[in-house]
Amino acid sequence: MMYLKPFLIAAALSLASGCAHQQTAQQDTPVRKADASVVIYDAPQTTELNQSHDDIWERIIDAYSLNLQVENPRIQSQLNWYKSHPRYLDRVASRGVRYLHFIAEQIEAREVPGELALLPIVESAFDPFAYSHGRASGVWQFIPATGRDFGLQQDWWHDGRRDIRAATEAALRYLSALQREFKGDWLLALAAYNSGAGTVRKAIRKNRRAGKPTDFWSLSLPRETRAYVPKLIALAKLVKDPEYYGVSLKPLANEPYFAVVNTGGQIDLSQAAELAETSLEEIYKLNPEYNRWATHPQGPHELLIPVEKRDVFEQQIALLPKNARVKWQRYQVRSGDSLLTISRRFHTTPDALKQANGLRGSVIRAGQQLLIPAAFKGQKAYSHSVGQRLARLKQARQPSNTQKLEYSVQSGDSFWQIARNHDVKVSQLARWNGMAPGDPLKAGQTLVIWSKKSQPNKREVIRKVRYRVRSGDSLARIAQKFSVRVSDIRRWNSKQTRSKYLQPGQRLTLYVDVTR
Repeated sequence: MMYLKPFLIAAALSLASGCAHQQTAQQDTPVRKADASVVIYDAPQTTELNQSHDDIWERIIDAYSLNLQVENPRIQSQLNWYKSHPRYLDRVASRGVRYLHFIAEQIEAREVPGELALLPIVESAFDPFAYSHGRASGVWQFIPATGRDFGLQQDWWHDGRRDIRAATEAALRYLSALQREFKGDWLLALAAYNSGAGTVRKAIRKNRRAGKPTDFWSLSLPRETRAYVPKLIALAKLVKDPEYYGVSLKPLANEPYFAVVNTGGQIDLSQAAELAETSLEEIYKLNPEYNRWATHPQGPHELLIPVEKRDVFEQQIALLPKNARVKWQRYQVRSGDSLLTISRRFHTTPDALKQANGLRGSVIRAGQQLLIPAAFKGQKAYSHSVGQRLARLKQARQPSNTQKLEYSVQSGDSFWQIARNHDVKVSQLARWNGMAPGDPLKAGQTLVIWSKKSQPNKREVIRKVRYRVRSGDSLARIAQKFSVRVSDIRRWNSKQTRSKYLQPGQRLTLYVDVTR
């Protein structure tokens, strides 16, 4: 786990003013024991009251401190939804059982409202792989910038926003700081967590100028935020008295679900699963921060495993040589190779190759021998790696009356332009490819597009046309003549159209629908 770096609260809150889930931190990072092969998280002292509870829901309820007596149509609307979707509650309980005991411990250590333990249900339904339209990730839904500012490492191997321990610590520190900024008002702090402290401050100033109340229920906030707090309050009411609302909650044992083990170095996740006598899927769900087939080569070398498998893992990892934790293969550099091309071929990164081979720079020579870290099993076995999750998404059920297209991103392309060219929504295009509309596109990247099938009488026939520029031509005139867009002509001819003006005799490539 990446330790959270400390920040000044004032500086963090100023960053929070611009966007949702921006950071405000408090210097209270818990201590971990890392000098043993198995380490247990240093939890707060468990009270007799907490020990008396068999069910984690009861423990969470004991830490409640928000005003749940408030009545509001927005709360009732959310209650009605939860009551009519009992299977949803079962699903989130099945996912949350892995994380709730740890979250409850952290909430008690910080003496914050127990209702916050339910916030990941609102944020992600306890899906550690949830990825929103706003590029937020993990059960606490941190956006990339906030994650980085909290020390949540994000690279090819690892995304700390999905690390259940690091992200929980970061979220609770941030919420506590927001609560202090808004003078102890937890509802305003929650609203700021969703839409940004700046958005909430702006709404408060507006109400003050108009002589209106400045509590959460009176503010004019974004639509999502107006529903966000009522969702949490509705959940808290339902968890506290499920019988009254006609629902049942899946019992969850009030005991640790996972242990933290020291792997002694980078380790293949499939091998870790075998050592722990646990399924690879379970290892991924406890360690969703790992993007690939192995832990991060640079560490920290920690892994979460089911607590009941701690002893067997400790026994078996002690017998495993350090150089056997990851599979290695030798590769002889060929003419034309680079660290980038080799890393792509073997599903790794140039930095990982440098580290494995003690390289200071990026220069390699033909005939040179390199050690390549490799997966023990085929890539498909690592079902929750980034590549496999994306592959499943791209093979998702086909929308009705559509055909599947694979589009290779060109230099200068944008989601908006590609979506417009194929008559689809930007949000759809991003979702089909496991991305957010704000994610960067790279030339050569392949996108899946479910395009509407053309009617027989409107069938397009696209032909490649080589057009010779004539005196007086302009991009607009050529686009009008061939019923194409100027932006498309520029994209098809990126090198030829760099100059402001076209030159007579210049050759352009056009893709024209000859049925028009």
